[in-house]
Amino acid sequence: TLSWSASFYPQPLLNIRRHSTHGTTPAFPTLNVLGFLCYTTSTALFYYSPLIQSQYRTRNNGEENTVRGNDVAFAVHALVLCIMTLSQFWPSLWGFEKRKVRLGKGVWGIVVGCVAGIAWVIGMAMRKGLDGGRDAGSWAWIDVVYAVGYVKLVVTVVKYIPQAWANYQRKSTDGWSINQILLDMIGGVLSIAQLVIDSSLQSDWSGITGNPVKLGLGNVSILFDIVFMVQHYILYKGNKVEEDGMGWERRGLIANDDEEAAAR
Repeated sequence: TLSWSASFYPQPLLNIRRHSTHGTTPAFPTLNVLGFLCYTTSTALFYYSPLIQSQYRTRNNGEENTVRGNDVAFAVHALVLCIMTLSQFWPSLWGFEKRKVRLGKGVWGIVVGCVAGIAWVIGMAMRKGLDGGRDAGSWAWIDVVYAVGYVKLVVTVVKYIPQAWANYQRKSTDGWSINQILLDMIGGVLSIAQLVIDSSLQSDWSGITGNPVKLGLGNVSILFDIVFMVQHYILYKGNKVEEDGMGWERRGLIANDDEEAAAR
C-alpha cells in the first residue's frame, strides 16, 4: 500500500518541476479520477454503511467484508492526488505552459458508459428491489456498490492505453514519469506475492481461485508497467521531442483543438 500510495506523487511533481504537462495525455488522470472516485465511494460504503454491511453478511453466509480503515484512507489519498494531477491540465491554475488539449470521444464514451451503468443498477434497485432495495434477496443497494466498484476495474484495464499509444506515436516517454510506474510495479508484485504467501500458509487458495478477475486485473497493471518500462529504458531511451506529438489525438481517446479545426 505504501508503494502504491507513493506512486501518485512523481507525475504531478514532474509536471510542477517542468511547468508543463507536455508529453502526458489527460486521458490517464481523467480515468484515474473516475476510477478512484468510484473506489472511494465503494470502500467508504462497505466500511461505514450498516445497510451495506448487513446486506453483505446476508449474501456471504454471515461473513464480514474485508474493507478496513486503511483501505478508505488509501482511496481518499489516491483520489486527491489524481484530482491534483488532472487539474494541472488547466495551465492557468498552475502557471504552466499552455496546451490546447481536450478529452476526445473515446474517454467521454467510457465515462458516460460507466455512469449510465451505475444509474441503471440504481434504477433496478429502486424499481425491482424489495423494501426499496433494503432486502438483499433481490436487487439491493449493495448491487449499486458492486457496480460502482466494477467501474474501477474497467478503468484499470483501459486507463493505460492512451498514454502507451501516445509514447509509441511520439517515440518518446519524455514528460511521462517512469518513477510512478516503478512504484506501481513494486506495489503490484508485492500485493500478488502477499496473496500467494497468505493462501499458502493457510492452505486455502480460494483467495486466488475465488477472485480470478481481481487477480487478472492486477496482472494487467503489471503488464502495462512492463510496457512502459520497455518504452522508457529500451525502445525510446533518451529520446526527446520538441513538438507535443499529439496529432493522433483527434483519432483516438483525446483531441487537439487546433488540429480538429484544421481538419474541418
